[in-house]
Amino acid sequence: MEHGVAEETPDAETTARPQAVMVVEDDASLADLLGFMLAGAGHHVVTAGDRAGAMQLARAYPETSIALCDLGLPPRPNQVEEGITLIGQLLQLRPQFKIIVVTGQDQQAAALAAIRAGAFDFLAKPVAPAQVLAAVERAQLFVRTEANLLEAGESRITIAAKLEEGIREAGEAAAERLLRQVLSDTGFNVAESARRLGLQRENLYYFIKKFGIQRDA
Repeated sequence: MEHGVAEETPDAETTARPQAVMVVEDDASLADLLGFMLAGAGHHVVTAGDRAGAMQLARAYPETSIALCDLGLPPRPNQVEEGITLIGQLLQLRPQFKIIVVTGQDQQAAALAAIRAGAFDFLAKPVAPAQVLAAVERAQLFVRTEANLLEAGESRITIAAKLEEGIREAGEAAAERLLRQVLSDTGFNVAESARRLGLQRENLYYFIKKFGIQRDA
């Protein structure tokens, strides 16, 4: 896990950097907790404490497309404006960014603002490790699938979720619809579906069991 902003070098754009999950959190203890949690699950993690640091990291790690972001960031940690602005800037830099908001701000208002700005998922503090890892797993699924579709000359996936469904439930529903769509397109060919989704077959079987998907569904 790497703390702080990556140091810029003259050949930074040509130097290969590992794909990472970026954690943007001004509470150092929570940032460390999230970082160790993700690192323990096998992720490379980079952290920033404010919007400027996050943007510098995003440019330094061009292969990174997943971020866990607090909304209440300096210089106004009790408001959501900095976090909302960061979401827009990250998506402008890389539209494929999957931004998972993790915040203790007023949940309904913050969720609405985050979704309008383009956030992928929303988790309310305090958040359980399993919730964080599941959200990152969902984000990875979409990142891989969109990359595979783009390589095949198809457009990226856009799945609209109703706000009243609840953010976490909407994320689960979107992942399930995606899996059902790909399995239907392949005639429930697990090997081909796993290839299109960028998953190991064992992981695809896990999702099939999790969502109760059957061949004749």
